[in-house]
Amino acid sequence: MVGLATAYGQGNYETDVFNTKSGKTVKFYALMHASIRIEYDGREIEIDPCAKLRDRTVDYSVMPKADYLFVTHEHGDHYDPQTIKLLTAERTQLIMNQRCTEMYGSGKAMKNGDKMQVADDIIVEAVPAYNTTEGRQQYHPKERDNGYILTIDGLRIYIAGDTEDIPEMADIKDIDIAFLPCNQPFTMTTEQLVRAAKVIKPKVVFPYHYGQTDVTNLPSQLQGEGIDVRIRHYE
Repeated sequence: MVGLATAYGQGNYETDVFNTKSGKTVKFYALMHASIRIEYDGREIEIDPCAKLRDRTVDYSVMPKADYLFVTHEHGDHYDPQTIKLLTAERTQLIMNQRCTEMYGSGKAMKNGDKMQVADDIIVEAVPAYNTTEGRQQYHPKERDNGYILTIDGLRIYIAGDTEDIPEMADIKDIDIAFLPCNQPFTMTTEQLVRAAKVIKPKVVFPYHYGQTDVTNLPSQLQGEGIDVRIRHYE
């Protein structure tokens, strides 16, 4: 169940607020690119925290430590070991793909198809994320990287990671909020994102990881599909 709310600025980051099935709030902070901060019921969830990308920076030193920290794969705009260390406390559950746990030296590894209950009201599923276009499979080979589906008190959130519109998306059901990447040659074109959104049918889509790609036409391309497309500063 999604409670739609208007985005507002908080700490210079656009913030979107949704309600869970029991009426609790989930706040999404658009930090940058693939980095997402989620606040829920006094707990902090960090997705692919990265402190610097080109001319953009995120000051994680002023943010709370993470209760749950997820990393999709090893590329530098997703895996930032210094920031992971900064956000980690004794309570932190660090969940990554196998390669990142090997590089970092700790954390729980999940592979495609794994499912984990990290709290009474939070379940995470690791799903495939990979390239399919000829000549681009080397960027994100099949079975190495993760996307994640978080179910937070019934609210289902799909964080796709770096992927194209892969066949496995047909198995991703009942999604309230989807974060879909959009920048070739590394992830999807706008056309691929539109196809993916029509397959997944989330209530809300956030295009993210879009770099210099023009995503302003996505709302019109998905008009009539019953999908709320929200453009935030996820360059």
